[in-house]
Amino acid sequence: MAQLAASGPKVAVIGAGFCGLAAAYELGRRGIRATVLEMDGEVGGLAGSFATEGEPLEKFYHHWFTSDVHMMDLIGELGQSDKVVLRPSRTGLYYAHDFFKLSTPLDLLCFSPLPLASRIRLGLLALWVRRIRNWRSLEDVTAADWLRKLGGERVYQVVWAPLLHGKFGSLAEEVAAVWFWNKLKLRGSSRGGSGKEQLAYYQGGFSALADALVAAIRAQGGDIQLNRPATGLQVDGQRVVGVCTKEGTVAADGVVATPALPVIADLAAAHTSEEYATGLRRIRYLANVCVVLELDRSLSDIYWLNVNDPNFPFVGVIEHTNFEPASSYAGRHIVYLSRYLPDSDPFYQMSDEEATALTLTHLRRMFPDLSDERVLASHVWRARHAQPVVERGYRRLIPSAQTPLRNLFIASMAQIYPQDRGTNYAVKQGREAAQLMAEALVRG
Repeated sequence: MAQLAASGPKVAVIGAGFCGLAAAYELGRRGIRATVLEMDGEVGGLAGSFATEGEPLEKFYHHWFTSDVHMMDLIGELGQSDKVVLRPSRTGLYYAHDFFKLSTPLDLLCFSPLPLASRIRLGLLALWVRRIRNWRSLEDVTAADWLRKLGGERVYQVVWAPLLHGKFGSLAEEVAAVWFWNKLKLRGSSRGGSGKEQLAYYQGGFSALADALVAAIRAQGGDIQLNRPATGLQVDGQRVVGVCTKEGTVAADGVVATPALPVIADLAAAHTSEEYATGLRRIRYLANVCVVLELDRSLSDIYWLNVNDPNFPFVGVIEHTNFEPASSYAGRHIVYLSRYLPDSDPFYQMSDEEATALTLTHLRRMFPDLSDERVLASHVWRARHAQPVVERGYRRLIPSAQTPLRNLFIASMAQIYPQDRGTNYAVKQGREAAQLMAEALVRG
């Protein structure tokens, strides 16, 4: 790509997650130079990575569904489509101290914790969900009520309630049906004619894709500045003219902000109404703690193991190397254990050593052979704003991408709707915000 003229418009992008990187890339395509300001020492956001003995590994588990067209289109534009690999995945469920595979319709028919009639009803539910088009009818219904109506109380208590409560805790009964519908629809869209799920990954990990995107942004004349958090906005009238940092102000003709909404509220509060800032803070978030274990051998042959045990503190056990081969990580087997919780929860406040010890104590209830010697390394990652709580009437809470400051646009995971947050929709949202910014600059 040709370098852009130094005299062209300049936009500051706050945040170097995939949303911010996609926004910067799209701005560059439109002849607008972007400077990305990132508080961390690396790009990727919640899809950021860390070093292992082999390839870099995501701090929080990641994959794509075969229906994730926005990400695939971007990868194609970068000339990297040959780096995407498709692999089958195995899904399972831990219930009543036993393991059950749930990867195919036959697995479902053999799921003995449910009577046959309930198994059939559960299978029909999954098929029916994929045919729903009027998702707006689900916005003011709770997921709990909706799932009970469709599958019956027995199916709800065995399959769905533990997953809802494992993810949302005390807020589980407030989650809207539209959120759960999209989750079921998304997983169903990645299944082939046989009913088996197929997922996608990027050779070298998500960090390799982020590096390719950064290279493209720089080739357009853009810039990525790490370890440079935004601390405020410089505003002239109702127009942003710069982003404040500890190292000084970055001048800009416009700003695209991609952090969580409460962070954006803090940046913009001095220049917008109290009502607007309060609205940005209205949407609730859950934090996340993700414990990553490097083991000397596999725990099981299941990639995604949902744990339907109220005494187990994690929503699932994701064995990454049952998806991406262990050879990518010097033969080590990678296991993720993810927990969503308020950031005031004691587990969120624990030291890494305490969190790992508690994790292993619970994991050994399922896998008694997991000795200390088998744990080659452990890592604990935390994210304060990891999951917006999609409650009933959520659409009415979502702020517009356009803010009261005419050249400030926001693009956060909480605005992705009715879909749930993820890199695919982050790319879509970032590019759409960049388009709005480009149109605003043309208007002047």
